[in-house]
Amino acid sequence: MAKISLKQKLRHKYAAKQIRKWFGSADAKRDAGQTTPDDIIRFDNIIYGADKKFRKWQLLDVYRPKSAGTGSTMQKLPVIVIVHGGGWVYGDKDVYQFYSMKLAQRGFAVVNYSYRLAPEVKFPASLEDTETVFRWICDNAEQYGFDVQNVFAAGDSAGAHILTLYASALTNEAYAENFPFIRKKPLTLKGVALNCGKYKPDFGIETDKEAAILIEMMMPDGGTPKELQLIDATAHITEKFPPAFVMTSLGDALKQQAPFITDALKAAGIRYEYRCYGTEEKPLWHVFHCDPVLPEAAVCNDDECEFFKKLMN
Repeated sequence: MAKISLKQKLRHKYAAKQIRKWFGSADAKRDAGQTTPDDIIRFDNIIYGADKKFRKWQLLDVYRPKSAGTGSTMQKLPVIVIVHGGGWVYGDKDVYQFYSMKLAQRGFAVVNYSYRLAPEVKFPASLEDTETVFRWICDNAEQYGFDVQNVFAAGDSAGAHILTLYASALTNEAYAENFPFIRKKPLTLKGVALNCGKYKPDFGIETDKEAAILIEMMMPDGGTPKELQLIDATAHITEKFPPAFVMTSLGDALKQQAPFITDALKAAGIRYEYRCYGTEEKPLWHVFHCDPVLPEAAVCNDDECEFFKKLMN
């Protein structure tokens, strides 16, 4: 097992601090002035995990349209689980709340969760937290009106990577052997939305220093060939993988990653839709769909929710 040196640890700590400052500033600017819509009811800061040291990252929110009732009149709704992005080192449910509530307005119960981040916690902590959230949904379906036979998930950027690995572990028994914490549940993951994702973490690693250090920060042994194979999101998809909506934009810095996942889905015979948003005049940007006031974001979010609705029982 490779040993991470003190120099590397200090570099990781500094890099994470800088990324969190940079990304956090952009997200705060994007969401400035946003408030909870009048037609949404929200349940905030629910503890779902048992890691007391990192409890701030094991919290989730639930958002529902008020029109679907509360208490004894609460209707069961299809569910969308949100897997936030942030290069595996940044982000939480709070920077995804306004985007998530836009999805809830489209007739879904939305579960928006934080997961433990690198470099403080190494892979597969993010998958373990995702599994714990899905089990929490099963255990709390009655209280929050979840239709566990119609559960979907959307992941952005690094979140699309995490979601793809998780969906593969649910549907590929050989791959699941790497993650003994994943268990059978009375829940069906009917479809996924993979947005502006990073699917092959070794792509460009020799020339992309930012990607290389992020992987080094995330993986216990710093990104060995064995680890890179384990987290290659294109390598573990089988014919049982759920239907997928894959999207990017002309201005997305990870646009070149989209063909990797669509090729893997096609090879496995998986139903999928691919969209590339934007025009030459307005190419859009990475995870543009999270902007709560952008018209193009509304179009993309409509498209994804319609894709999910076509898959419902």
